[in-house]
Amino acid sequence: MAAKPKLWYFRGRGRMESIRWLLAAAGVEFEEEFLETREQYEKLQKDGRLLFGQVPLVEIDGMELTQTRAILSYLATKYNLHGKDPKETGFSWIESSCCFVRIDMYAEDTLDLMMMVVVAAFKPPEEKEESLASVVKKAKTQHFPVFEKILKDHGEDFLVGNKFSWADIQLLEAILMVEELDASVLSDFPLLKEFKTRTNNIPTIKKFLQPGSQRKLPPDNHYVKVVRNVLQF
Repeated sequence: MAAKPKLWYFRGRGRMESIRWLLAAAGVEFEEEFLETREQYEKLQKDGRLLFGQVPLVEIDGMELTQTRAILSYLATKYNLHGKDPKETGFSWIESSCCFVRIDMYAEDTLDLMMMVVVAAFKPPEEKEESLASVVKKAKTQHFPVFEKILKDHGEDFLVGNKFSWADIQLLEAILMVEELDASVLSDFPLLKEFKTRTNNIPTIKKFLQPGSQRKLPPDNHYVKVVRNVLQF
């Protein structure tokens, strides 16, 4: 039996949360090793396990992977969340590649949006409030209108090829994250509201959203302090 993927990161969201989401949505059980001290981090570096000297680190398939986007892309492909294979659809290689690249584009956009929330947690209180307000504004004016239009234009349940993909997982994650800042953020986006309800009810996601799952809470002062101490910034 293959070993469970093992995730090395802090006991919080950060850059690892989208990786947790993707694994959970795929129904894959995973283990976590939480970094609490500078010594743990330095040992990973000394042992040569952090290729670029950074976490997240994911152990899977006999590999030690770093760099968030690369990890997400690998997992999406491994767990069939990166679009349909040409053999499965009868599409040409070019048509299937167009699906793949659209999934990547949409996922990249939502990851950019969520990273603004991640970075805001480490700013001084007055700057943090302004940054989070900017996230909500950008979600309403730049990001969510695009996804609303995508859903309207093709009239399907999911973003690409009417098949649940990595892009859908990250869009839901982004929606829920921004709703924590402004519960009414979807008030002008009826199709995104329906999308949220639909994806929330996918069994693996529904399970991940339950209390006691490996989903992490919004960052608090303790989390910020631990990260600062470990990374020394």
